[in-house]
Amino acid sequence: MVLFLTVVSGLAWTAVYVDAIRIGFRDRSYAIPAAALGLNFAWETIYAARSVATGISTQGVFNIVWALADVVIVYTFLRFGRSELPAWVTRRLFIGWALLLGATSFAVQLLFVVEFGWEDAPRYAAFLQNLLMSGLFIALFVARQGPRGQTLLIAVAKWIGTLAPTIVFGWYGNSPLILGVGVLCSVFDLAYIGLLWRARSPANATRGQLSPMAGPGMGAR
Repeated sequence: MVLFLTVVSGLAWTAVYVDAIRIGFRDRSYAIPAAALGLNFAWETIYAARSVATGISTQGVFNIVWALADVVIVYTFLRFGRSELPAWVTRRLFIGWALLLGATSFAVQLLFVVEFGWEDAPRYAAFLQNLLMSGLFIALFVARQGPRGQTLLIAVAKWIGTLAPTIVFGWYGNSPLILGVGVLCSVFDLAYIGLLWRARSPANATRGQLSPMAGPGMGAR
């Protein structure tokens, strides 16, 4: 059952990243909020490298695939993210902020390793940044005043991809922290799915097209 749930989670998150790449180029935007993208890229790069160094497991294969996909998603953020910000944010300032965000993300992930060790750090870090991502997806929807640069596939796959390891490490692993944070992720993920589903209705879609704020706006991350 644990292996099955690991594969389910891996495939679901792979679907998130593939669709994030597709929608990013289609909408000339980025589909993963910036802060979560930075933390994910750092997490997957660190643990993909460790998998290669120590022996590749099922999870390690997914880590490598995700890290490679994240390179493309980071590109969409660097390529199109500037347009999501106010006019006073120059290109140089945007790049400086992106570099600071990336360096901070790697520092946070390595501090988790120092504090909790290689076995527990990836679990605790993953679930906490997952909760952050869940909240930021809702903020992204609000900031863009609609589903631009977002899809139901990303939302549903993100929920399933988080729920599966919640069962593995929270329920089977007997971790109240992971179980509790995982449940909170589901609450936010289902709320986000509801927002995207509601935005699919013809009346809401029309309002989004007529809204002067329906174009590029302030990015949530």
